[in-house]
Amino acid sequence: MIFILSVAIAPGLALFSYFYLRNHIANEPSRTLFHTFIYGAILTFPLLFIQHVFVEEAIIQNLFLRQVLFSSILEEFFKWLILVMLIFRHFDFDDPYDGILYGVSVSLGFATVENILYLFAFGVDTAFLRALLPVSSHAIFGVVMGYYLGRAKFAKEQSYRPLLFVALLVPFGLHMVYNGILSIPGIWVYLMVPFMLFLWWLGLLKVKKAHLLTVEHFHNKNIFTGSH
Repeated sequence: MIFILSVAIAPGLALFSYFYLRNHIANEPSRTLFHTFIYGAILTFPLLFIQHVFVEEAIIQNLFLRQVLFSSILEEFFKWLILVMLIFRHFDFDDPYDGILYGVSVSLGFATVENILYLFAFGVDTAFLRALLPVSSHAIFGVVMGYYLGRAKFAKEQSYRPLLFVALLVPFGLHMVYNGILSIPGIWVYLMVPFMLFLWWLGLLKVKKAHLLTVEHFHNKNIFTGSH
């Protein structure tokens, strides 16, 4: 039991540590990040229950609509909602890169609990593949969502609302493509490899841009306050 738990938690912990250590400017309060992770972890149970009900009751009978569209929007919407309702106005959210950290945290909270449940149900044989695919993809979805939330947080008043919408729309689109590839029998592996490479390229690009925005943010803040 301890072994399975460790194997299930390790990918999420490693990915979060990677993105946390990419922040060279300011240390984000670990307590707030931990709370965000817990929000994502708790979110797993109602979402899995809703998905189970929709399958058992055949509410959405079309396989594509259920596995690709419904699952993608359900998961990304509620992760986005948590960030907007509980984190976006939080005083600890004080620079653009924080958006990435909080986005990754809530996504990996969800992905880690989902991974634990899956490995306890089906064993550790698929642990490596799950670390490469669902866990890491959720992390990148969180990076992208957090990047746009970070931009929205420090945007001008008239332009932040469209960015909040983009913070939901882009991860949803990426998640939909991911689920769509998985639903293609026989050739999904050949499509998933280039898509995951693209996903990581996009995620690292957003990390770099968020870092530059944070440097600019602190530079402007220092000029405004007259500090050095």
